[in-house]
Amino acid sequence: MVCGASVTAARVAVRDATPVRALVEERATVTVDLVVRDDPRLVRSGSGRPATFLVAAESTRITGLDGDRVEARVRMLVLATDPAWRALLPGQRLTAEGRLAAPRGGDLTAAVLWSTRAPVPHGSPPGLQRAAGTLRAGLQEACEPLPDERGGLLPGLVVGDTSQLPDSVREDFLDTGMTHLTAVSGSNVAIVVGAVLLLARWGRAGPWLAAGLCVVALVGFVILVRPSPSVVRAAAMGAIGLAALAVGRPRAALPALAAAVTVLVLVDPELAGDFGFALSVLATGGLLLLAPRWRDALRRRWVPVGVAEALAVPAAAQVACAPVVAGISGTVSLVAVPANLLVAPAIAPATVLGVVAAVLSPLWSTGAEFLAWLASWPAWWLVTVAHYGARAPAGALPWPAGVGGALLLAGLTLALLVAVRRRVVRRLVAVTAVAAVLGALPVRLVAAGWPPAGWVVVACAVGQGDALVLSAGPGRGVVVDAGAEPGLVDRCLRRIGVREVPLLVISHFHHDHVGGVAGVFRGRRVTAVLAPSWSEPAFGRDLVQVAAGSTEMFSAPAGWGYRAGAVELTLIGPPAPMRGTRSDPNNNSLVLLATVNGVRILLTGDAEIEEQQALLDHTPDGGLRAHVVKVAHHGSAYQDPAFLDAVRPLVAVVPVGQENTYGHPDASVLDRLARGGARILRTDLDGDVAVVTGPSGLAVVTRGAEDPTRR
Repeated sequence: MVCGASVTAARVAVRDATPVRALVEERATVTVDLVVRDDPRLVRSGSGRPATFLVAAESTRITGLDGDRVEARVRMLVLATDPAWRALLPGQRLTAEGRLAAPRGGDLTAAVLWSTRAPVPHGSPPGLQRAAGTLRAGLQEACEPLPDERGGLLPGLVVGDTSQLPDSVREDFLDTGMTHLTAVSGSNVAIVVGAVLLLARWGRAGPWLAAGLCVVALVGFVILVRPSPSVVRAAAMGAIGLAALAVGRPRAALPALAAAVTVLVLVDPELAGDFGFALSVLATGGLLLLAPRWRDALRRRWVPVGVAEALAVPAAAQVACAPVVAGISGTVSLVAVPANLLVAPAIAPATVLGVVAAVLSPLWSTGAEFLAWLASWPAWWLVTVAHYGARAPAGALPWPAGVGGALLLAGLTLALLVAVRRRVVRRLVAVTAVAAVLGALPVRLVAAGWPPAGWVVVACAVGQGDALVLSAGPGRGVVVDAGAEPGLVDRCLRRIGVREVPLLVISHFHHDHVGGVAGVFRGRRVTAVLAPSWSEPAFGRDLVQVAAGSTEMFSAPAGWGYRAGAVELTLIGPPAPMRGTRSDPNNNSLVLLATVNGVRILLTGDAEIEEQQALLDHTPDGGLRAHVVKVAHHGSAYQDPAFLDAVRPLVAVVPVGQENTYGHPDASVLDRLARGGARILRTDLDGDVAVVTGPSGLAVVTRGAEDPTRR
């Protein structure tokens, strides 16, 4: 602790050095000599706006416009828009121009460099990085003939490259606790090199020869996935676990694990607060402490050696990591362990065949494609398990988030691991678990808590964005807007059982209303898309058109009507195109008056004062009255008080993101709605909001807030 504190203090002193801090505070335009630390990542793209790349780098020299030079080795994040940044490799030295900005803080990053120009490389990237790039490109080419899901997953399993992974598979892996398989971690290293260990044991190699073969495989794997800091960290964690399994001395590996953690934290103090590092350490600890016992227990029950190890390793890693995952996500997945156990036998074949395909690709492309085709079949099994596991009822249970929740689950896990060493306790735990499943699962299936019976509209908690669903019958729903993230709206629609969308309404083309449109189409039949005639911003319209594909997409004038099941819609705004307003896209939002089972619902998009006043002028008295209103523009201050008074809702729903930086919702707007007698529900505080109707009248049911950023 003393050494770690000292090293961190020294790094912080360098980060906060006066010359660098002064340039950051001035937001100075500078020329910086950099060394790339990791692969560039695409963080934003879309039609009509440039892609933005995030590049982790370390500066060696900073030169201001006046020619003054600051020799400083500090960490920087580069936000760049020139496509030339995408081709950079770790270890590449270059010069870049841009404007400095302050980082968010909380780590060792000294500055953010905003650059719109191409970098000027100095020399070639390191040889190992070039070799890795060749092999990775060869693997991508070998996977091109495969179906999208399997072809996108295989590079993720082998080298952590998920650039071609479909969003649907990504979300399914997330929901079933299998995401670690597509990220380079200690578990991935163990999977790749563990196959070599099994072959060595099958060939009756001695412990030291087996360990040597594993080291060779480990070095080759690090070269293949590129020796970035995260990969080196993962290799160190995986090597310790493999060494323990190879030499048969797991107890001796515990001091090695402790030493490795200490050295890595001293070299890179930021790892002390890194969740990925914590998960790597815990997974390795599970391999050392739990996997050998569980493997031996399975072997005593006549399970073959290879199968026993394939089952014990993922189960031990999952149990060890569960407390941290629960603290991060606020849920405990009930399908994670079964899903990981089911896919365990398929991981090694897929990964090993993929590695061989990558190595073979520069020499024999046809052979590499054949091996990739063979590897695609175990990859198909992973995709299938993730698909059905993500849709399992009661697949995840809510759990206290944060440190408290993690410590609680860790305590319960340790108590259970100690208690089950007694036969009586093992039997009691088994009987209790079976009874709980048999007793609770039918209740969750028959009378699931969500969606509530009699729901007419659900406002999905999708962060800072809109996504609402009108009930059009069993399994059917009219969807109005799609939020900003495909996964969030897809999960909301799955929760309420929507399998068919007779109409998707896009109120306007801002990203927080259309960014998740692909999630609405994910595995669902969408009959038609209603969009505004105002086509700005263009990138939003392009996004909807790409997602819609051959689905009919049309615009309609004010007064247009529509019916699907119990849903009746009337388009009431905008009465006419509006120009020259504070925000023309917002003030040309489609405004709909819906009636579902006798409940009037006003859906206002992001209409602001100008459009609201136009609606008042063109709508007869009482025409805007509604039982439920979706408050416009996330409850912003740009509301006409007379408009709110004319609506006079019983329920006001505000779709808004947690801790957003826009000041939404505005307190004065909420106060006016409350004074008018409305009950106010917010998705940032209440989660998904359902308005239901029954014999006792109108009611509201909430699902509970969940931070979308955790997902």
